[in-house]
This record gives sequence, C-alpha cells and structure tokens, in this order.
Amino acid sequence: MAPATVRTMCPMNCHPTLCGMLVDIDDGRLLGVRGDPDNPDSQGFLCIRGQASREIIGNPQRLLHPLIRDGRRDCEWRRASWGEALDLIVARMRAAGREAVGTWSGHGVFANNYGTRVASHLLRRFANLYGCQWWSPTMICWGLGAFGLGLTGLLETNTKEDMGAHSALIVLWGANLASQPNTARHVAAARRRGARVVTIDVRETEAAAQSNEVLILRPGTDTALALAMMNVIVAEQLYDRDFIERYTVGFEALAGHVARHSPAWASEIIGIPADRIVALARRYATTRPSMIVLGGSSMHKGANGWTAGRAVACLPALVGQVGIPGGGLGPRHGSATHGQALTSIVAQERRPPGRYVPSQMARVTEALVGGDVSVMLLFGTDMLSSYADAEQVAAGLDRCDLVVAYDLFMNGTAQRHADVVLPATAWLEELGAKSTNTHLYLMPKMLEPPADCRTVTWILSELARRLGLDDFYPWATDEGPLDAILDHPSTGHATIAALRAEGGIRALRISHVAHPDLVFPTPSGKIELVSQRARELGLPELPVYEAPPRSSYPLAFRQGRTLTQFHGFYDHGRALPTLAAADPEPVLWIAPADAAARGVVDDGPIRIYNERGEFEARARVTTRIRTGTVWMRDGWEGVNRLTSGAAAIPDEAVEVFGFSGGQAAFDAMVEVAAR
Repeated sequence: MAPATVRTMCPMNCHPTLCGMLVDIDDGRLLGVRGDPDNPDSQGFLCIRGQASREIIGNPQRLLHPLIRDGRRDCEWRRASWGEALDLIVARMRAAGREAVGTWSGHGVFANNYGTRVASHLLRRFANLYGCQWWSPTMICWGLGAFGLGLTGLLETNTKEDMGAHSALIVLWGANLASQPNTARHVAAARRRGARVVTIDVRETEAAAQSNEVLILRPGTDTALALAMMNVIVAEQLYDRDFIERYTVGFEALAGHVARHSPAWASEIIGIPADRIVALARRYATTRPSMIVLGGSSMHKGANGWTAGRAVACLPALVGQVGIPGGGLGPRHGSATHGQALTSIVAQERRPPGRYVPSQMARVTEALVGGDVSVMLLFGTDMLSSYADAEQVAAGLDRCDLVVAYDLFMNGTAQRHADVVLPATAWLEELGAKSTNTHLYLMPKMLEPPADCRTVTWILSELARRLGLDDFYPWATDEGPLDAILDHPSTGHATIAALRAEGGIRALRISHVAHPDLVFPTPSGKIELVSQRARELGLPELPVYEAPPRSSYPLAFRQGRTLTQFHGFYDHGRALPTLAAADPEPVLWIAPADAAARGVVDDGPIRIYNERGEFEARARVTTRIRTGTVWMRDGWEGVNRLTSGAAAIPDEAVEVFGFSGGQAAFDAMVEVAAR
C-alpha cells in the first residue's frame, strides 16, 4: 500500500476547540502527525498534547491483552483470553444483580467521538437495556457550573469566531486558554481590532499574557465579584431597561438584593480594591458588545461552585447584551451553540424500574462504600484521580467483588483495584466522528488494532449477547450508531458516507450568536434573575454568595489545567514520553510569603496535607499567585486525597437540565511543609 496522508482529529479532547490533524500512514505504520491547515476550527494548530499523540501507537507500555488477577494486593496479572475475561465479568454481574453493577466512563473512550458521544450513548444504552447503574461523566467536569447558568437561563454560548470578529471587551472569567487553545487565536484577533481583554482568576494563567488587565481573586469568591458588579450597574443605572422589561423576570427583587453587596463589601472578600471592581463594572456595562468567557470546570470546584454561574449569567441580562454578535457568554467547556444537537440512541424509555444511584458524586461514593454497588465497569477512566475524597472512593472499590478497567494503558485505579483489565483501541484504530460548536468531523479508521485490543462497541456487544440483550446493537456496521446519532437537523442529517464524500468536514447548521430568538430554557421562557426552579429545588431564588467552608488549615487549594496535560487518559499523559518529560512530577504554586513562613524553597520537596490525607510534590515559589492560595495542575492521583467529596447541590437538582451537575464540592484547605 502506498504512503497516505489521512485527515482526522486530535484525540486529546480540548473541547470546545478541538484540533484537526493530518496523519501520515505507510504500510500499516504511523509515520507522524501534524496540524491540518484546512481545518476551520484549528487552522493548522496542534499543541504539545496533539503532537505527543503519535506516541500512543507502538508504545511499549500499551495494554495488548486481557489481564486477570485472582487477588488485588498479592497476585500477579496473568494473560487471559477474551472469552475467559468476558465470562468472568458476566458471572459476577449476574451474581451481584443488575442494580449492584455500576458503569462509569471517562475521556479515554471519547478520544475519537467527543462531541458526538457515541461511546457514551452506547454505554448508556447498555445500562438502560440491562437495568444497571449509569452515571453521567459531566458531573466531574463542567456540569456544576452549567447548573448555575441554567438556573438563570443562559446555557447557549456565542462562538469563538463571533468573539474574534465582534467583541469589544472580552472578560476571561476563570477561562484559561490552556484549556481551549484555539480560542486564543480569536482573542488575539479581537485585540488587533482594539478590543480590551480582562482576565479574572485565582492565579496568573496563560491567558494573563494576552490581557490588558488581570484580577487575581481569592478562590471561591467569584460570586461576590459578580454581585458587586451588579450593585454598580444598578446603582449607576447602567442597565438596559427595555431589555430587562421584555426578556427578564425578577429585576426589582435583584436590584434590592444587590444593593446590599457593595464593591467595598466585595473587596474584603475577594481581595481586590473596590475602585477596580467599580471600574470593571462600568467598563463592562458601557462597552458594547462585551463578552464573558466563563471557565468550564476548575473555577466551579467548591461547595459554592454553581453560584458563580448563576450570578455571572445575570450580568449580560442586566446590560441587554444577550442575543447579539460579540456579546453574552463565550465558548466554554461543554457548551453548545444555538441549534446544536444530536439524536439519542440511549433507549431511555426501555430502562426498567430500579434502585438507581443518582449522578451525584457523593452518592456514588456512598454506594461503593456501603456495598450497594459491588461490580464496577470502568471505561477509559482513572477514577481515583478524578473523584473527590479519593481515599473514600478507594475504600469503596476495595469492597467491590469485581472491578474492571478498560484502557490503553495501566493507570493508578486499575493497578490498585482492578481484577480484570481490558485492552482498548486507540483513535486511529476505530471509526469515529467529532463535533465542535461549529463543525462536524470524520475520524476514519486507519490502522488495525494490535494484538487483542478491541473497541468499546465490541466489548459492550459481547457482554450484551451473553446477558441476552438481543437488541443492544441493531446496526449492521460501525457506521450505524454514528449515522443514527447524526441524523439531526443540526448536522444536516449527516451520515458517515456523506462526511467521507465531503472530505471529512461539514459545517453545522447553527447560529454563531447564542439565544438569537431571545427565548430561554426556563419555566418563564425569560432570563430568571429570580429563579423559579431554584426556589422549587430548595435553593436561593436570587444569586447569593456563600463563603467557602471554614477550616483550621490556612491555605486555599485549587487545581486546573496546563498545556502539557488534559484529563486522565494516557495515564495522565505519563505514558507518552513527550508529556512525561515536559511535566514529570507534581508541582505546587505557592506565594513567596507563604513559602518563607514555612521554610519552603523554590523547587524544594514539600508535603501538602489536611484532615483527609497528604500528598508529596515540589514547590514553585512564584509571585503569580496570591498569599493564602496554592495551586496545582489536576490529574495527579494523590491530589484528590485532599478534596471534599460532599455534595454541592441536592440530589433532585443534579439532572434538571439533562446533564449532571452532581459534582462533589472539591473544596480543600491545606497546609504545606518542607520535607
């Protein structure tokens, strides 16, 4: 076979700004990867994560055969056949009973279907037809922040292209461009037009370098800043009366509420001078159009993590900057544009009655610890590194009768807790399709899987066959479920065959402006400054600031993402030499005053600890973080020994909007000591 260059997408899932990739193949071998200059989203860009993806194929650490061990602590892994592994899994599932079987998936099974979610659809379909537990992956990522946005009514976002072309002010509020690097190009384009960029965060992020102004807040105080900005906008009558009257409910109540939240009040809480709060509020209200790009995940980690989304979403409503080019809310992790949707194949109507654990992280942990779930099927996830209060999760997994891990590489959870490990396929070894907020992309199969590696579709089909779920997979080919999901007006009723004929790229039929019809997904159909849903759920009907929990530990711990790491797959990148070398060990950012008080030196070994556990790392003494705050990139397995697993919202609230906001609090106050 002659050498070929094939178009696909990067397998790193930096949504909403996924990158196009050209892959060079010769005689069944991967020669290299590079950015696709004709990809309308990424225009040839491919970051260090994407460049490192070539190291997945042919990696000596890759899992190639099913493995079984007969005791988690003392027994060695032994190679097994697929038949033995699957028969063992089904036998334990039947012995436990369907309601005691849990399924949990991570980005490791979304590497070539992020945005189209075929793997998640099929896993949920399997769980519905069988009647076992299924939990939404959104509860550990963007769901909690989006829950707050949904209460106000602004879930849709404008596109990055709209921002670059039209915004006159861009507020990057907890939105680090390392999480969505393709957005950076459009921020830069806006700046060249004369737009002003403001970064709000708990540290000086990569986004700060592209900003005219940077505000560094105390962690968990974003809601206080939003309330104080609303105080200024209302007090100085900078709001849009006509828009408020026509498209919102609750203005009078909100106005009275924010009158008690002055910039002076907020200044004491957030650690920013009151005059800077006033200036930001005035600039935001008087610059048209102004766009807020809200953080998708990290800024919402905290017991009050949803309230920031609730409050920030009120700002564009007050100044009438919704449904216009360059205004409203910009692209965030997990958001959708107006009109963007897919068809479901999950067979929700077939789900039998049962005792189902809600998609609430705290309840899942309780079900494991209490023995209500005794078989765990983990697909493409390192559960211990993504769940809060990880030692409780570990105790629950220890109680399980069977833990199964499906992945490309051995990870911490599999090594510590799994009884069966199943070898996964990589993104070039299976058919897929990805979707950004604006385009649909084909990801063709280019290579045969090595050794005994199998797709998640094959595994679920084999389990379903053994369990008698005859209609789990009614399609004749791998294209079938994708065609069914894509059969929607948003995609122009795309099929894999049509995508292939079009060169693997199709523009979605969406609006680059969010909520252009000015109709909102709330009970009133308007933006709810006073939220009827919140009141019905027993939550405050007005946006309120809730102080982080009190602690005897002095340093507020936060985590986020960097350009060298994203999510828990590929053993957190440590299986890929390029990423492992770029980010070899956990590093904690700490301010000079905090370091000096503890005898901590730059690059020195440290111990981070609190009432839940401890974790070793190295110190990065830096002025880019404020005194009283420490920060580390997420994904290190020990990080979540420190974080709170308490529920952030009531169980009955977690799936109100069709996604799960059931993230645990992830609060962590810590102490640091030299070691």
